[in-house]
Amino acid sequence: MTFRTAASALIAAGRIARTSALRARGVTAREIARALAAGEVVQVRRGVYATSDADAVTLHAARHGGAVACTEAGRMRGLWMLDDVDGPHIWHGHAGNPRTCGDPDCPAVPHWDEGTAEIGALPPLRNILLQIAVCAGEETFFAALESGLRQSMVTLADLRWLEQRLPGELRWLLGFARSDADSGLESLIRLRLHRLGIEVRTQVLIDGVGEVDFVIGDWLIVEADGMQNHDDRVAGPDGPSPRHKDLQRDARAAALGYETLRFDYAMIIHHWEVVEAAILARVAAGAHRA
Repeated sequence: MTFRTAASALIAAGRIARTSALRARGVTAREIARALAAGEVVQVRRGVYATSDADAVTLHAARHGGAVACTEAGRMRGLWMLDDVDGPHIWHGHAGNPRTCGDPDCPAVPHWDEGTAEIGALPPLRNILLQIAVCAGEETFFAALESGLRQSMVTLADLRWLEQRLPGELRWLLGFARSDADSGLESLIRLRLHRLGIEVRTQVLIDGVGEVDFVIGDWLIVEADGMQNHDDRVAGPDGPSPRHKDLQRDARAAALGYETLRFDYAMIIHHWEVVEAAILARVAAGAHRA
């Protein structure tokens, strides 16, 4: 068997692995001891090693004998995340062996949903979504679900799996979810307006204006601006700023008879009551009607 350094074997294995996996890659016990002494690798717990630059969150989960779970795992997978849950959440699979991390005050929250947890690996996406639904609630779950659908990360089999395991009050969201939300902000707006009895058309293409986020009725446009749209520069090295372009779109829409309500990230996330009041007021005034 060809000799291999412990650090190179760990990098190939995802930066964290059991002793058995290192030995299978040609790493000897003497090489592991040498790498530990040299500071090239660290011992996570007995029989588990990692590179010295391995992700701290993943190492902490491994010390507990499981994998990163719930909202942290969702963020690591690239899902749009509204809220984070308190304390580290650890996935042990359906029959894992939880351990202590050495900190008696560590508020680790275990997850025991179906599957087998592997050292250094994230749970399957469907498990992550289930964990988010149970711990973080309806809105965070829905935004994460639509984010996964948008990125083609959620399969039909995943949806069927979730339908059998989600809390009953959340199952309707599987049928309500769509794959065309450009951001979690759009997911939140559609869900919240649905609760108010207001249905919207999404990603509507308007001649002379372009694609808008939502249209209520015939004439009321609702746009959700991400944090990158806060720039007020009129022009720069790359041309007009996103803010300037949006104002031009609003003006073109107004010339066609539309009214545009535009809300930024902070308003949607932190001051929804203002957003809701504005939309309800314009609907009550008939701004959406032909």
